[in-house]
Amino acid sequence: MSKAGQISDGYHTFDELYEHRHALFIALILSNPTISWRAINNADGTNYDGWFIAGMHLSSGDISYHLPLNLWSELDTVKTSENAPDWDGHTSNDVVSRLNKWDVGQ
Repeated sequence: MSKAGQISDGYHTFDELYEHRHALFIALILSNPTISWRAINNADGTNYDGWFIAGMHLSSGDISYHLPLNLWSELDTVKTSENAPDWDGHTSNDVVSRLNKWDVGQ
């Protein structure tokens, strides 16, 4: 835990909110394993020590997040590669937009 992770909005700390985001993204991936993936490295072979990357190929565009390595085994049922697929340059705003536009039935 970092000092910044303990900053609170009066209800949740940043650490708690990230824990929620991780759990929600893992649940979303496990609910949609055929369009989901995980990898230790980014597409260019680089990585962040203690983290891996996971993502989904949505009909509205790709989304991805880096997740703590201690959560790796929670995604044992999805496609695993050494390197992530090529990154399309999506931003945090793109992830939210793509999730909102995603047609879950496709």
